[in-house]
Amino acid sequence: MDSLQSILGDKDFDEPPEIRSIKKYVQAEFGVKVGVQIRERDIIIFVPSAALANTLRLRGPELKRRCQLDKRLTFRIGASPA
Repeated sequence: MDSLQSILGDKDFDEPPEIRSIKKYVQAEFGVKVGVQIRERDIIIFVPSAALANTLRLRGPELKRRCQLDKRLTFRIGASPA
């Protein structure tokens, strides 16, 4: 039986590049930290306010182009799931 340390030692905990690029874009443009969750068909971006969600929704095509995304973007207001 493997120890927990040997199992977790081989695990890659780095964020996918899509998540890093979205967080970096929002931080650079608006100075706000957001949560990002990638699913099979879409990417969910958790934002702290409705105003930011609407602004990002309007900038969706630019966000997809700059971050090289091909999935649908969904915006949720509130804290990201743990």
